[in-house]
Amino acid sequence: AKDAARERAWSALEASGAARDAGGPRGRIPDFAGAEAAAARLAATDEWRRAAVVKCNPDPPQAPVRRRALEDGKTLYVPVPCLTADTPFLKLAPAALAAAGVPFADASDAAGAARHGEPVRFDEMEPFGIAVCGTVAAARDGGRLGKGGGFADLEMGVFRHFGWMTAATPVATSVHEAQVVDALDVALDAWDVPLDLVATPGGLVRTGTALPKPRCTVAWDAVRADQLRDIPFLAALRTQMEEGKPR
Repeated sequence: AKDAARERAWSALEASGAARDAGGPRGRIPDFAGAEAAAARLAATDEWRRAAVVKCNPDPPQAPVRRRALEDGKTLYVPVPCLTADTPFLKLAPAALAAAGVPFADASDAAGAARHGEPVRFDEMEPFGIAVCGTVAAARDGGRLGKGGGFADLEMGVFRHFGWMTAATPVATSVHEAQVVDALDVALDAWDVPLDLVATPGGLVRTGTALPKPRCTVAWDAVRADQLRDIPFLAALRTQMEEGKPR
């Protein structure tokens, strides 16, 4: 059912003429015409203005969100794609980038973030004021589907473990209107993180979501064997959590 909902969103985006990926939108967090306007809608919210620290996914449609975070003087954390490095996140500090003469536009694409960001482990991060996720299908009731890799839900579980986010941390996305539906009509899992804010080129949806926010930290039952194998810190974190060690 989730795959069917993703396919509907990709098809709707394609039919709208707003898809920007050269290879088509499928199988990815799709880029879309108007991504810059959607980022501006998000940046106009009180939730964004209050946040001194922003977590944002590394996908192309959120590059304008990452750039806006840096322009607004916010510390930005961006995951390494698929979290597969020993240091799975990159920290981008606007003052340090400016001092080094790095244009924020350069630092806000995935390659530039890798070049100019400071690699950090999960336990070296800090609490953030808003979390931005890449999304394939977003619902006005707060439902969210990514591309199916499970990385956003996984990283947020780790954030809850370390205390970097709580149930009160706003979760936002930027998408094209064609990707937004009233409800996803799929069964969401206990670890699926609902959206509070959905920014589009033409407006902003405040979901006021009644969907439950996950209470668990990492849902180990949902972690795939290949993720445990390919994401270096996961096995160590699982051992640490099972032994009950303090962070």
